[in-house]
Amino acid sequence: MDTLKVRDGRDVEEVVRAAIANEQPLEIIGHGTKRTIGQPMATNAVLDVSALNAVSSYEPNELIITAQSGAPLADVQSLIDSKNQQFAFEPIDTSKLLGVYGNGTIGGMIGAGLAGPRRIRAGGARDHLLGAHAVSGFGDGFKTGGKVVKNVTGYDLCKLLTGSWGTLAVMTEVTLKVMPKPESERTLVLSGLDDLTANRAMTTALGSPFDVSGAAHLPNSAFRPATGALAEFAAQGRAVTLLRLEGIAASVADRAGSLVKALASFGTVEMLQDAASAAIWSAIRDVEPFAASGALGAWPVWRIVCPPASGGALGQVLARETGGDMIYDWGGGLIWAALPPKPDALAALVRQRVEAAGGHGSLIRASEETRRNVDVFHPQPSGIAALSERVRHSFDPKVILNRGRMVRGAPA
Repeated sequence: MDTLKVRDGRDVEEVVRAAIANEQPLEIIGHGTKRTIGQPMATNAVLDVSALNAVSSYEPNELIITAQSGAPLADVQSLIDSKNQQFAFEPIDTSKLLGVYGNGTIGGMIGAGLAGPRRIRAGGARDHLLGAHAVSGFGDGFKTGGKVVKNVTGYDLCKLLTGSWGTLAVMTEVTLKVMPKPESERTLVLSGLDDLTANRAMTTALGSPFDVSGAAHLPNSAFRPATGALAEFAAQGRAVTLLRLEGIAASVADRAGSLVKALASFGTVEMLQDAASAAIWSAIRDVEPFAASGALGAWPVWRIVCPPASGGALGQVLARETGGDMIYDWGGGLIWAALPPKPDALAALVRQRVEAAGGHGSLIRASEETRRNVDVFHPQPSGIAALSERVRHSFDPKVILNRGRMVRGAPA
């Protein structure tokens, strides 16, 4: 396989134009840590942007950072952490889940658009992307957005790039807003709740005035066994429902006390603070109970987004009908489902149940053979699919960029 390493945006333009002339589709990679997500692509040429790895500018006082797309995410996070700042949407580190270890990139973070537990309060990756430089499937460089939200006029194209998995354009540089890290955090822990009761507890907490920034539920079956931050919960042998509060220490303490009273009908509430709390939410963010190195490492993993009120019931149905394990995040709006290995990853059953609940599901971890024969991303209704195709065609009419990654049987 030919790997074409680029040094700057002009190189990217030249490579894409050459690919168009030769009718040669390109696989776009940074460090390749999410390469196993999506439909397998039929291409023998790789456009490697990992050398575009500089932080162009960082203005802590303005809460803005601009970095090239190949900049290692961990390095950028370390830089903003030194100023006590963070990406508020908590980008997921997929290395443990996929078993593909390495340092993901800023471009991969935006291209995947996967947000962590704080999404319920802070929004997703697209809500924090202010601007981007990219190269379209025409081989033309373009700029969209700016360094402040008010700079955006007309179509805010950079939002389309989030979650596009490299199928619209090759990002070369992005500008993101950062946020101050909270002074303190506490996690309230309810034990022994079933999925439906936990769903009600999370809904109660999220509907309260106490500004909950994380709401997750881990059934006891998800601990098989658990290690690291979750090991203590596994040892207790009970399901746990977790609710996070963040902010100024005095405020967090006051809100935590009030929320404990509001949740009294759901049982005794325990509490974790600061470092212990942060470790728990990192494990939930990265879906550590379903890690590739763990007991369920050979099981396909689905990422299901549904109306939060439907989450508990949907998870129970899937667990009962498949024998799988569930992890609930976003107050029940996000379900990670690890299912027993089957050639089709039980796709027909999963999609039937998910659609009935008004949601959609993506197959995040599965073998290449399974991904070749199953729609990895949820099939869209015909009208939306037609609109998506028109958008894609306006960026990349020859289907040069990551051809076939998002749609099975994409045009050759």
